Order: sequence, then structure tokens, then C-alpha cells
Amino acid sequence: MAITPDTKDWTWVLDHPCPECGFDPDSLTPQDVARRVEATLPRWDAALIREDVRVRPDESTWSALEYACHVRDVFELFRRRLDLILAEDGARFADWDQDATAREKDYAGADPRTVRSELAEQGALARDAFAGVPDEAFGRRGLRSNGSEFTVVTLARYFLHDVEHHLHDVKA
Repeated sequence: MAITPDTKDWTWVLDHPCPECGFDPDSLTPQDVARRVEATLPRWDAALIREDVRVRPDESTWSALEYACHVRDVFELFRRRLDLILAEDGARFADWDQDATAREKDYAGADPRTVRSELAEQGALARDAFAGVPDEAFGRRGLRSNGSEFTVVTLARYFLHDVEHHLHDVKA
């Protein structure tokens, strides 16, 4: 069964708490984000060992395995975007079609044990990248192809919401 692509612009979570998961971006630094990423890793690991890891709760929602694959890729993507901003103020981010990636990488058919390992590795790399951001770099900017502008701080917050929101989605 096909999942309807998510076309929402989630950048509003930078200005307001998320009513679904409770995420509040207010005053989080990249170092705060790194600590919170660390706290998510055991929760993702636990979600990936559940017996129902492949079960979709309904026809329009990913399984915990599919969400974990997505988060693994989010860890890598946002680490690369952070690297771009730190290397070039005003960096431009290439488009990323998360739904095409899910199909190309066969999220639904992935091996949960492999995903556990990859997610832990990518999560640690992302955690370390955000933890290492110097305070003087917080205002550096990056632009998404749709014109959304991020600073290092807002990129970190936006990234963390994705990771934590999907834990809410999988009830982990």
C-alpha cells in the first residue's frame, strides 16, 4: 500500500510548540540538540526490537521500521546540511524527497537489525556534529530550495523536532 506523501511545510515548528508531540523549540542551542539526540537513540533502538516493528498502524502511516529508516537518513542529511552551513554561510540545500528515498531504499523491506546499527551510527555522528558547533557559528545561514532560511540554531531545532516527533509517531 502506498503512503500519501507529506507535503506540509513543517518550518512553523520553529515558532510554536508542536501540538502533536509537544516539541518546544524555544531557546534550544545546537549543544542542547546534541544532548537530546543522545537521549532518543535508546528509544529508537527499543522501537526497532518490537515484534510489531513492520506493522503499519493504518494504510496512510509508516511502520516503526519505516520511520526509523527515515530518521537514520535525517541524521545523515542534517549532518551534511550543518557541514554545508559551517563551510559556507548562505549555503544552499539540495532538495530531498523523503518519499522517493523511502521507495528507493525499500524502507518497508529493511532489516531491523541493520537499521538499528545504522541509526545508532548516524545518530552518533549527527549528535557529535551538533555538539561541536562553536557559539560564534550559531548565526550562519543556509537556504532550502523553497526559500526557507535557516541559521545553525534553527536548523538544529528543526532537525530535532523531526527526530522527536517521529518517536511520538511510533509511540516510543
